[in-house]
Amino acid sequence: MGIATTKILVVISSQLLVVVFIFGNACKTVFEALIFVFIMHPFDVGDRCVIDGIQMVVEEMNILTTVFLKNDNEKVYYPNSALSTMPISNFYRSPDMYDTIDFAIDVKTSMESIAALKSRIKGYLESKPTRWHPIHTVNLKDILDVNKINMALCAQHTMNFQNIREKSIRRSELVMELKKIFEEMSISYQLLPQKIELSYVGTNPLPVNVSQGR
Repeated sequence: MGIATTKILVVISSQLLVVVFIFGNACKTVFEALIFVFIMHPFDVGDRCVIDGIQMVVEEMNILTTVFLKNDNEKVYYPNSALSTMPISNFYRSPDMYDTIDFAIDVKTSMESIAALKSRIKGYLESKPTRWHPIHTVNLKDILDVNKINMALCAQHTMNFQNIREKSIRRSELVMELKKIFEEMSISYQLLPQKIELSYVGTNPLPVNVSQGR
């Protein structure tokens, strides 16, 4: 009788361990999801976020999962327990954000022309107070191949990037203004002359004209 009871207890204990293991993980997942949704709460429906380097909009929030929409309207489902371990950028909750435009000019461009270029950029940004903050930087980053100067304009929008369409419109207008300034100031960048070697690989020799005296 004692041996039978021991066997029964062993069987029951092993089954209980399996149940605890299964439901223990399930409870852990649910607990992490609840903490993420109600305590961390890093976004709301409609927020534009960046997760795993991908920009998406929150479409639906549930206890265990969150549904996102990519820019091409592809739906992506993430477990909230997994999201709780990821860094998340939230555009909607961000302050006015910065945009950077890289460009290059010829190394022979004079310092006076560079100063005039900066002045023109400053004037444009200040003329659009509803779109751009006046504070900005125009940096000379480096000289490459001894023939061009890499530069970068960093300007601050009067908005964050929640409205990505409006952000793109403003950036495009700024790029077009830069192009206009470059043309009006005759600022450009020219490639260095490239050495080209030609060789004849045909089977027949090239014709040679030989003038003969009479």
